[in-house]
Amino acid sequence: MPRPLGELEDAVMTRVWKWNRPVTVREVLEDLRQERSIAYTTVMTVLDNLHQKGWVRREAEGRAYRYEAVSTRAAYAAALMNDAWSQSDNPAAALVAFFGMMSEEQRIALRDAVRIVQGPEQVEQPREPEQTERAEQAEAAEHTAYENPASVQDPTGR
Repeated sequence: MPRPLGELEDAVMTRVWKWNRPVTVREVLEDLRQERSIAYTTVMTVLDNLHQKGWVRREAEGRAYRYEAVSTRAAYAAALMNDAWSQSDNPAAALVAFFGMMSEEQRIALRDAVRIVQGPEQVEQPREPEQTERAEQAEAAEHTAYENPASVQDPTGR
């Protein structure tokens, strides 16, 4: 998992993702200057660092480069969520806590995403005993979260 982007890296990548085309340092600079005072060389260094880290690819255009995102913001966000989730000692409880923090709009988007991943004719497969235990823990944590919303912050009781 790549480390999270820093504040300036994120500001630059936001533009690269939003424009969804190869961009120049000058284009990013001019857009960033609407929000903050920043030097051309700073933006150039950030884009070079993002290239070195594998976030963008670049192609020479005269004496300059055009930079393009290697993946999407959605893929970046998914990688961050996956990394955070994989660090939990109780992934089911972590998911329940996360779902408890979601807005109704986010829950609807989640249900839609699960339907897309599962496909229209997904049938629930029999679970291994360990999976059943984790599912029961998740259901218990979910019940606790609805009964006591304060528990959503730490459904494991730690």
